[in-house]
Amino acid sequence: MKRMALRGFRGGYAFTAVAAALLLIPLSLKPADTLPAQIPDAAFWRMVTDFSEEAGPFRFQYMSNEREFAALIPELKKSTKPGGVYLGVGPEQNFSYIAALRPRIAFIFDIRRENMLEHLIYKALFEMSPNRAEFISRLFSRGTPAGLSDKSTASELFQAFGRVPRDAQLFTQNLQAMKDHLMKDRRFLLTRQDQSVSDGVYRTFFDAGPGIPYPGRNFGGFFYGGSYADLMTATDDDGQPRSYLASEDNFQFLREMHRQNLIVPLVGDFAGTKAIRAAAGYLKEHQATVTTFYTSNVEQYLFEQADDWQRFYTNLATLPLDSSSTLIRSSHFAPAGARLRRVPSNYVMLRSSIADLVKAFKEGRIQNYYNAIQMSHE
Repeated sequence: MKRMALRGFRGGYAFTAVAAALLLIPLSLKPADTLPAQIPDAAFWRMVTDFSEEAGPFRFQYMSNEREFAALIPELKKSTKPGGVYLGVGPEQNFSYIAALRPRIAFIFDIRRENMLEHLIYKALFEMSPNRAEFISRLFSRGTPAGLSDKSTASELFQAFGRVPRDAQLFTQNLQAMKDHLMKDRRFLLTRQDQSVSDGVYRTFFDAGPGIPYPGRNFGGFFYGGSYADLMTATDDDGQPRSYLASEDNFQFLREMHRQNLIVPLVGDFAGTKAIRAAAGYLKEHQATVTTFYTSNVEQYLFEQADDWQRFYTNLATLPLDSSSTLIRSSHFAPAGARLRRVPSNYVMLRSSIADLVKAFKEGRIQNYYNAIQMSHE
C-alpha cells in the first residue's frame, strides 16, 4: 500500500511539475499559423476570382517607376521575420521585396484587372523558366545569349540580352506556350477579353525590350530615361544589388512560390469593400499575421478622392497585425531628415508601423496625406 501510495504521490508530483512548466511558457507565444505550403490550382483560381472586386482604371501600368525601391531593403531584412505574410500593389517591384523578405504567402492587390493578368503572365514565365536567363528570354522574346550562368550578375544578364534582337517568331511561340500553361496545365478560366488583354501586355514587353538605357521612353509610367534593366540592376545605398533578378537564389525562391500558387494576384481597390477584407479573413482563419504591406504611392491618390483614404485605413484595420507589421510607401514628399538618394530621384521610400497608423486613424490624428507621411521614416 505504501508503495502504491508513493507511486501515486510521484505521479501527482509529475503532473504538478508539468502544469507548472506550462504556466512558465510566455503568454506572448501564439499558435503557429496554418498557412498552406501549397495551394491547389482550383483553390488558387477561386481565391483570384472570389476575393477580387470590380476593376477600375489607373494611369500607369506594366512596369514600376520606382528605382529607389532598393534603399529600404537592408533595414526591412533586419526588422522583418521570414515566413510571414506580404501584401503589395502593382507589378514587378513586389517580386524584389518578396525575394528579400521571404514570406510564406503573398497577396497583390491592384484596381486594374490588367495588373492581375500581368501577374499571371509572370507566373507562367517563372514556372516555365528554370533559370534567370531563360526567364528574361521569355519575358522579352529574345534568344538566350551564350556565356551566361547562375553566377551572372543582373548587369551581365541585361548587357548580354541588350545585344540580342527581338524575335517575332519566338514571341508568337512564347505567347501560345504561356496561354497553354495557364489555361491547359493550370486550368485557369481566362475569358476571351482576358486573353486579348494578356496578348497586349506581353506585346508591350516585346516592343519595349529590356533597354540599356531607354532614353525618352515612358514604358508603363517609367520616366527619366528608365528601363527594365535599370530596375533590375538597382542597388541600395551601399551599392548592393537588390532586385529579384540580382541573384539566382532570389529567382528560384520566387519561382517556387509561383509553382506552389503562393503569390495570389487580386483585382482590388484599396478603398473597396472586398479584396483586402477577403485576404484579411483568410489570414485570420490561418492564424497568420501581416508582416509587410507595400502600398507604393496609392495613398496620395486616395487622399485626393473624397473619403477614399478613410476607407483604406478602415480596411487596414481588418488585417491581422502586430507591432512589427510594416507599411512601405513611396512618396514625392518626405518627412524631415529624409536623405537624398544617389539615383535621379522621383520618390522617397518610407516605412511606417501599420498598427501605429491604424491607431492614429482611429484617434482622429490623420486628416490629410501630410499627417500620414509624418508617421514615416526611412
